[in-house]
Amino acid sequence: MVDTDSGWDGRGGRGSRGTRDTGGTWGVRGARAPDALPDRRVAAPDRRFALPGRRVAAVSLVALAALATGCEPGTATGAPEASPPVRPTQAAAPSPTRTAPVTEDAKPRTAPPPSPSVSTTPPAPAPATARPAPEPSTAPPPRVLMRTGSESDRVRELQARLRQIGHFGRNPTGYYGSVTADAVRSFQAKRSLPVTGSTDEVTWQRLLAMTRVPKAAELRPPTERPLAAPDERCLKGRVLCISKNSRTLAWMIDGKVVSAMDVRFGSEYTPTREGVFEVFWKSRNHVSTLYDTPMPYALFFSGGQAVHYSADFAANGYGGASHGCVNVRDKKKVAALFDQVRTGDKVVVYW
Repeated sequence: MVDTDSGWDGRGGRGSRGTRDTGGTWGVRGARAPDALPDRRVAAPDRRFALPGRRVAAVSLVALAALATGCEPGTATGAPEASPPVRPTQAAAPSPTRTAPVTEDAKPRTAPPPSPSVSTTPPAPAPATARPAPEPSTAPPPRVLMRTGSESDRVRELQARLRQIGHFGRNPTGYYGSVTADAVRSFQAKRSLPVTGSTDEVTWQRLLAMTRVPKAAELRPPTERPLAAPDERCLKGRVLCISKNSRTLAWMIDGKVVSAMDVRFGSEYTPTREGVFEVFWKSRNHVSTLYDTPMPYALFFSGGQAVHYSADFAANGYGGASHGCVNVRDKKKVAALFDQVRTGDKVVVYW
């Protein structure tokens, strides 16, 4: 039903589709033409759509609330986004029984400042009975008499005394190497002395008190190993008779042993050659041009292979090998041998 007195055609169209009442100037949108006079007639309200005053106010409040907050998530079209009001809240006390799990992503990059009301300093421990700190010792350390690298008759005596009580398992050589250092450590550990491997005054005096003076045969035994039966090629003339089986060298003249000493040979990669040779060159203070190592008292018999003193053999025993030479670990014996052997004397190397 259309109210003809209001000038509204009831269709809600725009522009020319609206009609005007002949007695008024209201158009479709309720705008009044400038050349028209106001129509003082007032259309009677349609009672079907009339609402009581209180209901109108309530409906208006609901409409405003819906426009301000929206009925669905998001922001109402055309209205500025409003942040929810911030209410002051009181910090809740931490729960003593439940704590929120902290994940790696939740860990702050920097530690927050400590709360002024909560102390982060751990409680001080109860004072214990203070003990006076021990005063540092002002006594100088005992003087070292022998150490790795030493070589003397005193070292030979040390080795002989250590052997008497089971700490040195070979004949004395007079050279203080790793084997001797290990023997000294064993002695020091058993007697609750500082385990250094070097022989200081305290270690030496303790050893002297536990052992006797070594005999000449203990200080300079002919060899650590028993001599092998000489090869028949060694029974005539002046011969260096060298046995790979017993690892000994016997200096023989016309079938008699003048002196004997322990020797070692080359490895499987640089073996000592076997056969009958002769000494063709003697070099007292020789240094290997191939390996840049000392070869004192060298007696060359086959190419670059020679009988000579080896400090490594004296220190480490049969744990190593030569590059093909015949190593001697008793320096005094090989020095005496060097003086006795002549160029042209026979050398026999055999098993």
